[in-house]
Amino acid sequence: MLILYQVVALTAPPLKIEFPESLPVSARRDEIMAAMAQHQVIIVCGETGSGKTTQLPKIALAMGRGKCNYPAGQGKLIGHTQPRRIAASSVAKRIAEELATPLGEVVGYKVRFQDRLSRDASVKLMTDGILLAETQTDPLLKAYDTIIIDEAHERSLNIDFLLGYLRQILPRRPDLKVVVTSATIDAQRFADHFKTRTGPAPIIMVSGRMFPVEQRYRPFEEARDYDLNDAIADGVDELWRDAHNQGDILVFLPGEREIREAADHLRRHLSHQPLLRAYDTIIIDEAHERSLNIDFLLGYLRQILPRRPDLKVVVTSATIDAQRFADHFQSKTGPAPIIMVSGRMFPVEQRYRPFEEARDYDLNDAIADAVDELWRDAHNQGDILVFLPGEREIREAADHLRRHL
Repeated sequence: MLILYQVVALTAPPLKIEFPESLPVSARRDEIMAAMAQHQVIIVCGETGSGKTTQLPKIALAMGRGKCNYPAGQGKLIGHTQPRRIAASSVAKRIAEELATPLGEVVGYKVRFQDRLSRDASVKLMTDGILLAETQTDPLLKAYDTIIIDEAHERSLNIDFLLGYLRQILPRRPDLKVVVTSATIDAQRFADHFKTRTGPAPIIMVSGRMFPVEQRYRPFEEARDYDLNDAIADGVDELWRDAHNQGDILVFLPGEREIREAADHLRRHLSHQPLLRAYDTIIIDEAHERSLNIDFLLGYLRQILPRRPDLKVVVTSATIDAQRFADHFQSKTGPAPIIMVSGRMFPVEQRYRPFEEARDYDLNDAIADAVDELWRDAHNQGDILVFLPGEREIREAADHLRRHL
């Protein structure tokens, strides 16, 4: 189920905002909107998987904040900070995808050396360092009507500076709304930090989604020809070989460089064995035709099956080669089982019709005359099957029959 909000921009088509009900934060959106309307600062405390990172900017848009809710040249940005560059870019892409808009048009990002933000964009993803640098040229952050400080519990120097700076400028920017997201460990501390005469900033608790996670201990010793990326690839292979593993694999690494290197290594590693992971069932149909491709596939499958116990292979064949295929896939328990399936029998009438090729009468003319003869017989109500030696002859006969009929 999706809840739809429609934001009418004066210079663009209506923007449809959807809040997936599967995300826990969607169930609290009305409470979050009411708190933002009544307070200048709110603390959203949610566990990983609650959806707060992607849905809070959309909640702000649905409240009428951001440039898309104003005439062209007016309105301000919704700023959304992330601790890391890769998070800023990936979150921007995700929100743009959920809003069904091109990246940079309504939602974009700005990180060091990259700026994917149009002049009329409404939501700006960035690192906390970028926003901190903007305070030098825009001391009151007048370019923004909403600022979301995400993952504030990480407490980097940039985040701590930003939180202190925002508390100083809030009295001079009564129109500015600040949303701080945090894990449960620091929520009250952030609420007290933004305390006013009416009390601490309100805290809205959002539950996270829980998924079963299995931990396996796999010792690793780095060597000259075996590094961390090789160990990750071996771990992925081990998980793939287990037929009971149907979930995703999450790899935690300390930094962006390590993530990119591991991802590149895994792409190369997995590309070398495409059949080893791409399928859980492979059906080789009409294997009795024994083309070079079929023979190669059968040999390759026999090689990889010991490493893919979860892979199921089904070979279909006419009866002439069934035992040969069963022996090909023989294992410790014996040949592969053969299941015999009977075909459907239909009455077939054969007629002998002499044909002599001439200069103005070829095989296609003879086929057309035979079809006419069968059609003229009122007792013939079945189909007509024509056997020809090759694809070229089939195409020529079909074209001739289309023109004839």
